[in-house]
Amino acid sequence: MNKNLVNDRNKLARKIAMTLLLEGIRAVDPKRLVLEKIKLVGHNLMADNDCIVDVGRGFYVVALGKAAGRMAEAVEQLAGDLVRGGVAALPRGAPIAELTRIEQVEAGHPYPDEGSVKAGMLALKLARKAKEEGKPLLVLISGGGSALMEVPIPGLSLEDLSTVTDLLLKSGATIAEVNTVRKHLSLLKGGRLAAAASPSPVLSLVISDVVGDKLDIIASGPTVPDPTTFMDARTVLEHYGILGKVPFKIRELIESGVDGKLPETPKPGDPCFGQVHNVLIGSNLTALRAMDAYAKRMGLNSLILTSMLQGEAREAAKFLTAVALEVKRSSIPIPPPAVILCGGETTVTVRGGGKGGRNQEFALSAAIQIAGEEGIAIAAMGSDGIDGPTDVAGAVVDGKTVEKSVKLGLKPADFLGNNDSYGFFKSIGGHIITGPTGTNVNDFYLAVIVTEGYLLF
Repeated sequence: MNKNLVNDRNKLARKIAMTLLLEGIRAVDPKRLVLEKIKLVGHNLMADNDCIVDVGRGFYVVALGKAAGRMAEAVEQLAGDLVRGGVAALPRGAPIAELTRIEQVEAGHPYPDEGSVKAGMLALKLARKAKEEGKPLLVLISGGGSALMEVPIPGLSLEDLSTVTDLLLKSGATIAEVNTVRKHLSLLKGGRLAAAASPSPVLSLVISDVVGDKLDIIASGPTVPDPTTFMDARTVLEHYGILGKVPFKIRELIESGVDGKLPETPKPGDPCFGQVHNVLIGSNLTALRAMDAYAKRMGLNSLILTSMLQGEAREAAKFLTAVALEVKRSSIPIPPPAVILCGGETTVTVRGGGKGGRNQEFALSAAIQIAGEEGIAIAAMGSDGIDGPTDVAGAVVDGKTVEKSVKLGLKPADFLGNNDSYGFFKSIGGHIITGPTGTNVNDFYLAVIVTEGYLLF
């Protein structure tokens, strides 16, 4: 045991926090999840033993999202030459997958680019080919797919889509609201990919990056009935005061849809979903449960508080720090040494001119709340290894973080007010840097409370 850790409970708490975060990432490795959840039995592809698709004549694959590469690798390993072709849309800069039958396309995130459209056109082509040949389509869906694979409705440009996406992300809109708009600007989203393959069987394996695991929201639900409408899309834009700021072509298209001049996305009960099976294989809760089990093996009391934490990042941080302080002072809801685990996806309403992401903003707010406390560490990170438009996954703080910044002449509250959490941690340290993890199940937030005398074995 490192004597320095024994003597410095803050360092020990930070070490525990980082160990648990890495365990969470390991638990939601996409290749592992696919191989655990689906089996090839004879000529049948089986998911969770209750969904059976005959793939004896081969099948096509469409993979989209930050986990697309690893998911596609698992399918090729499992099915071999039964894979007749496919496309996988991966984020630019992500590790290249080891694929021989499925074409990889690097694409943009969080804004779609030319690669997104190339991947989207290939996906539509494969769906139509599956329909013509009567072969199944296997769709591998994970977070980030909304941007990484796209076919805009005719008349819209990539610049139009990027502009409206940017306005929505900076407005504080939830991912459900953002994707409500996106689904009505696309020929892939909102069930339209499944419609293109109908009546061929479609099996979708889904790794959720959405709070509550709502399948129609994850990657904008390309194979899921869409309960939202053009009117809902317009309402979102109106609510956040950006209807008049979006490109004219988008506003015109949405108004045409509201007036019934354009076809809606396919709804629940549409015959095109008659042979569609959507199976959730991994989520934020999958990772939290793994972290919880690991913490208990470390001799810590552990509690999963929620996998559905939402709201403004700085306010959500106040909630988690309040729980951590209660644990330390009164052993409620569990006694220390303890870990409080949360997952979800917060938002940031950008009012300043700084640089950051929701997890770094969460951590900065938490640092202010626990200033001067001994034996508490708070960490927040994106499971995909990316936090906003930065090169880091998040940040970890303790009771000395604010003290350290003050000694450097920095005012944490000023950085928070300017939405410059990245600049703050760049100056004093505390960034969590993993690089792209190849998975995406929302964000992780945890508080570690270490008592005097606790030893980490």
